[in-house]
Formats: sequence, C-alpha cells, structure tokens
Amino acid sequence: MSAEFKPFDLKLIKPSFDSRLTDLIIDLEHLRKKQLGGSTHPQVFFQLKHIFHTLESIGSARIEGNNTTITEYFEDKLNNDGNKNVSYNILEIQNIEKAMEFIEQNIINYPINKSFISELHKIIVDGLPFNNRGEGDKTPGSYRNHNIKISNSKHSPPEPYLIEGYMDEIFEFIKHQDSSKYDLLKSAIAHHRFVWVHPFSNGNGRTVRLFTYAMLIKNGFNVNIGRIINPTAIFCNNRNEYYDKLSKADLGTEEGILEWSEYVLNGLKEEIEKIDKLSDYQFLKTEILLPSINFSLNRKIITDIEAKILKETIDKQVIQNSDLEKFFKNKAKSEISRQIKKLIEKKMLVPEGDSVRKYILRFDNNYLLRGVIKMLDEKGFLPLRD
Repeated sequence: MSAEFKPFDLKLIKPSFDSRLTDLIIDLEHLRKKQLGGSTHPQVFFQLKHIFHTLESIGSARIEGNNTTITEYFEDKLNNDGNKNVSYNILEIQNIEKAMEFIEQNIINYPINKSFISELHKIIVDGLPFNNRGEGDKTPGSYRNHNIKISNSKHSPPEPYLIEGYMDEIFEFIKHQDSSKYDLLKSAIAHHRFVWVHPFSNGNGRTVRLFTYAMLIKNGFNVNIGRIINPTAIFCNNRNEYYDKLSKADLGTEEGILEWSEYVLNGLKEEIEKIDKLSDYQFLKTEILLPSINFSLNRKIITDIEAKILKETIDKQVIQNSDLEKFFKNKAKSEISRQIKKLIEKKMLVPEGDSVRKYILRFDNNYLLRGVIKMLDEKGFLPLRD
C-alpha cells in the first residue's frame, strides 16, 4: 500500500477520567510541582546535567541512524584538543548539544514559534552534508519546498504550500490557554503533529525532539533549578515502538492519538522519576561518585593520594586545605597546596564559585568521566546502550 496524505484536525483530545492516561497526567502534574531536595551542589549538578545533554544528543542522533556509541563520543570529547576535525557523525551530535543550550538560554524569554524552530533547525543541520543521505539541509531554517516521503511509513506529509498553515496551527495549539493539567498532553499531541507535517527537507526528527524539550521546560520542568529531563530516552530505548506509536497516531483517530500520548507521558514519567534521584546527594555520592573513584583507582588512572582527596571532596562536597591535613601528617602544609594545584590542572578539582580556597569535584575529565559513565550505566540511567 502506497503512502497517502489523510488530513485531520489538530485538537485537544481529552481522555476519560478512569483511563491510564489520566492517571499519568495527575502523576506528572505532581512531579512538575514537586520541590526537589537539591542536596547536590549546583556545580556538581550542572556537570551531571551536561552529561545528560550529551546522552540526549547521542540518543536523538542514533534514532536517525547515527551509529556513534556513547563510548566513542565521550572518547572523542576527552581526546579532542579542539584543533582536530571531527567526523560528521560527531558534528551531528555536537549540533544537538548546541541546540539544547540555545533552548535553555532563550526559552523563558521567547515564544515557541516559527522563528524559534527555524533557529533550532539551523543549529541542528549546521555544517552537515545534504547529499548522499547526509544529515544536513540545503535550506537551513526554511520549510521544505518539495514533497517528501517518510521511510517505512504509510503517511505522506502534506504538500509544501500547506506547511506554513499547519505549523502556525501547531504554534497556536501549544500557546492556547487551556487548563494547565493538559500541558503535557498537548506537548505529546504537538510532537506527533510536527512529525506528521514534516516541515523541513531533513532533520525533522532531531528538531521535533528538541521542540519537545522546549515545551517541557516552557511547561514548568525547569532544568535550571535542579532537574534533569531527558525526553529522547522515551523514544530511543525502542525505536521500533516509537515509530509504531507514531504510525497509529497518523491515522488521526482519537484512539491512535491517545495511545501515542499515553506512550509519551508514561515514558516521561519513568525518566523523570529515575533521574530525579540524582538530585539526592546521598544517592549520587554512594551509587555513582564514590564507585567511580574506585573504578579509576583500580585501573591506576589516579593515585592513592588523589583518590583520598577526591573521596574527601565527595564526602564533604566542598573542601579546603585544612580538610586534607590528615592525609599529609609530618609533611609541610605546602604539600597540600601542591596536590590541590595538581588536581586542578588535571581538571579533577575546581574552585567553588569565586572562592580560591574552597574546591569541589570535577569529573568531566580523562581521569574520572569514564567511571562516572560506567556507574550511570550500571544503575540504569543511560537512555541507550552501546
């Protein structure tokens, strides 16, 4: 059966009161309003958040066929001194990371509209080839001017002259003042509608997942006050299920739209509940950070004295020279300063804020990052596996 275009109205479909979807909406409303403990130091938390940005970006690219593994990307990141040319696969992931940063810097002050999505698309396809199945686009930021087909789909996206109207309808749909309890349901419906329109020549999947990230932050899942959200994890755990649910929604039936929405909101709830654990420092310390130090020590990536200092830093979150005197008995105090300077140079410690005499753990480096990623994997925090 050949693909065909079957138009249907974009509307808010409300689930029945006793449905699983309604339960999910209630649960997510609670999570949205939940005050996180915030016991993890902000500078440590934002290092974690950056790792999840990277994981999100790798996952989004992998859905589209990029075969770069988590290990390969982080190894490239650790070993690239900034002067080496990166492969297109690596550049594709870097672009998604940049787009996530753009969202966080601008989403509070600007509406999600054509200009916003256009800028996202430009960032996503920047520098990527658009010939021979490349992941770039000849017209970055502009809607497509030709018909396209979606691989393995029975849905044919609308003709180019209809795109502007359909996209404006999406933007009006998400900003329309409905009860806040429908915010996340609208996000799920808007995600599908965006894919259904397929407004760009290429990069639609990457763009729509960032569109979802922007909607979540706009709807109150504020990532700048201690929360990490990783919406791509919903879709990249099982790519076939993702496409299957989209296909059912393509039919335009209420049943298909609601099934898609339940799939999205259930995945979102599971991810938020899982990752929120990392804001509890006791959990982060015992399950991720301390084991990662042991990982590096056992492989002789760090020395015994470095491990002791780093474990003390993890235990206290913030240290100063006096906290380390017990490790340097019968030695000059200048030895403590020398060791701290060495760890700062190796990017394993960093001064706390503007303070030059207090230090916190830094783990985005050659010595510790591999261990942190391994522990996150073992505890089930990675959205995909190598």
